[in-house]
This record gives sequence, C-alpha cells and structure tokens, in this order.
Amino acid sequence: MAQIQFSPGVSEPVVPEVRLTRAKSGNSGTATFYFQSPTILNAESTDEITGMYLVDEEGEIVTREVKGKFINGKPTSVEAILIMNSKDEWDRFMRFMERYAKENDLGFSKA
Repeated sequence: MAQIQFSPGVSEPVVPEVRLTRAKSGNSGTATFYFQSPTILNAESTDEITGMYLVDEEGEIVTREVKGKFINGKPTSVEAILIMNSKDEWDRFMRFMERYAKENDLGFSKA
C-alpha cells in the first residue's frame, strides 16, 4: 500500500497535485506536492508536521521541505518539495508514484 504521511503513522487522505521537473541529464529532479485543505491542518489535529513521508512496501522516502500556506491567518494548504539527487532516487520515487497513482486512480500528463 502506497501512502503519504505528514507525521509517522498518520496517513493523509487528501490526494495532492504533483509537479515534476527533471534535469536533462536525468541525474536529478524535483517533485512538488500541493495539498489543498489537507486533514493535517484540521483544527482537531494535534499532530506535529515533521516532514512528508512517502511509504510503500519498499520503505520510506522522506523530505523535511514542508511549508504551510495561510489566508487571513487560517491554514489552507501545504506544499512539500522532494529533491532527488540521483537516477536511483528518481527511479525509486517513480516506483512509489506508480503505486500511489494506481491506488488513487490518478493519471499522468506531460506539460
């Protein structure tokens, strides 16, 4: 099962918009996740955001680059950035995304 978490063990049900960029050499890339009104921002939630965790049967991919967006002092969205510094990291991320997309009926479109 492929899932996204903001705190270890707490799955985020909101499906993000994900934008990918990759170096022409293929040796590095960036994935930017946009979560609109994620459950982690609910008033009842007391979970601390320690990062974003992409969890599947292969293990975890972790990024600490997580930012909240606020409008009129209220949290509205979360942006997380995952930087991949090698072809192996890119390939591992793509395997996670294939599983996550399949489980959440997502598609892929090139810009």
